[in-house]
Amino acid sequence: MGTSSRRTAEDWVAAAYDRFRTDGLAAVRVEAVARDLGATKGSFYWHFADRAALVAAVVERWERERTDRLVAAADATDGPADPRARLERLFAAVAADPVLGEDPLYLEAADEGVAEAVARVSQRRVEHVAALLEELGVEPRAAHQRALLALASALGLRQLARIGLVGGASPAPSQGVDLVDLLTAPSADARAGAR
Repeated sequence: MGTSSRRTAEDWVAAAYDRFRTDGLAAVRVEAVARDLGATKGSFYWHFADRAALVAAVVERWERERTDRLVAAADATDGPADPRARLERLFAAVAADPVLGEDPLYLEAADEGVAEAVARVSQRRVEHVAALLEELGVEPRAAHQRALLALASALGLRQLARIGLVGGASPAPSQGVDLVDLLTAPSADARAGAR
């Protein structure tokens, strides 16, 4: 029995996810993943109907690892439980482990048939950050707007880092703290009311 016959669906997803992490969904090609695994395309078709099924599994793993796991780590009780500290941990964790393939995912989502999953993940991220901002006293509408800006900033900072405008290949964890400062700053309305 050859090595390729022992490959599991999870082996295929893990290898495809590695390609996605660095190069996006466009790099998740059956032949390339088979080569990475030392497997045959027949092994792939034993586990998946087609490439779209593999892409869906990769996006599901991305959701688990880059949303569920990061939120759980940021909310873990082994550190300060206040919302500001949780935001700082969340942004630091995102910056410390960049998934460069996530950036083109936002552009490729409709073409790859995963727009619904990308929208769901983005909405969950925005809602989580908005909830933390509300815990800090930011009005719900402003918290939602700031959370959208946080997501856009995270994506944009990685793009700017790639061209050297922001230090290194990805934003530094300290930039997450800077982002928290911006997100939690009093609004113009709050400052006017304090006068």
